[in-house]
Amino acid sequence: MAVSVRDVAAVAAVSVGTVSNVLNRPDKVAPATAERVLAAIASLGFVRNDAARQLRAGRSRSIGLVVLDIRNPFFTDIARGAEERAAEKGMTLLVGSSQEDPDREGAYLDLFLEQRVSGVLLSPVADTRDRLERLRSNGVPVVLVDRQSKDHTFSSVAVDDVVGGRLAVRHLVDVGRRRIAYVGGPPSIRQVADRLRGARQAVRRAPGVELEVVQTDALTVLAGRAAGELIRERRPGDRPDAIFAANDLLAIGILQALMLPGGLRVPEDIALIGYDDIDFASASVVPLSSIRQPAGVIGRRAVELLLDESFAEDDGSFETDRVLFQPELIVRESTRSGPPR
Repeated sequence: MAVSVRDVAAVAAVSVGTVSNVLNRPDKVAPATAERVLAAIASLGFVRNDAARQLRAGRSRSIGLVVLDIRNPFFTDIARGAEERAAEKGMTLLVGSSQEDPDREGAYLDLFLEQRVSGVLLSPVADTRDRLERLRSNGVPVVLVDRQSKDHTFSSVAVDDVVGGRLAVRHLVDVGRRRIAYVGGPPSIRQVADRLRGARQAVRRAPGVELEVVQTDALTVLAGRAAGELIRERRPGDRPDAIFAANDLLAIGILQALMLPGGLRVPEDIALIGYDDIDFASASVVPLSSIRQPAGVIGRRAVELLLDESFAEDDGSFETDRVLFQPELIVRESTRSGPPR
């Protein structure tokens, strides 16, 4: 039979309330009394029932995180940063991957609500305002991750992807490229759309530069390989001389396709830049230039915002916060040369 709080109280010769204070509010208990209670806990092998305590409190010590694709190392790094910060606060992180599927995303949000999590971090596929409002109305705060909250309805932590798109294309223009292809995933994903918007802004400021959009159905290596094969098979005069991929996984797939036997040279024939600066970018057969995002810092900051809202006084005085980091251009071998001859 499990040892109960009453058993501890009996051995320590104190009330059940005193045992509870030692466990939850030790500053309210005299040191000698607390020492006696802790000794009783150790001798009896008492383990507190956090699940029952959380149910009584109405919420758990867990945080839910839903990302677009956990296979993408960028989101893995976000999860790691969030988990580290949560652990520092005595909390656990529950992670779900929507696989860029709105229905799957919704299922995770419903599950986290049922689990009574303390809050939810979300990198949304599309517009999920109704579900997010439902979470908030049930006392579950939400922070958007890798996505800006345009109207400040929810707190958010993101990188300015419009600036990132400009940085990538401006760099390609600076190294002499004039026919640029943007290879991106579904335009319904805000990050994809924002990076394209920044790319177009850079092109408008560069006379004589053309931008072609090559859409893919996913932000994966496989989708990048398919796009790269189509580009490789074009006649030389119809091919772009540079590619900006919406993320590094796409860029890695494109690189694989371009460099098949009898294929093209990177960067001599086609320069290539990705986005996120995951570890694999620097380790690829041709080290990839990329736009760096501070993934771990994003995860940690998102947890901090979530806890700020979760433990704020319920008097309507809490104000949402929007944290926007600036991206950084990382130049490697895939874009170092000048234009092809």
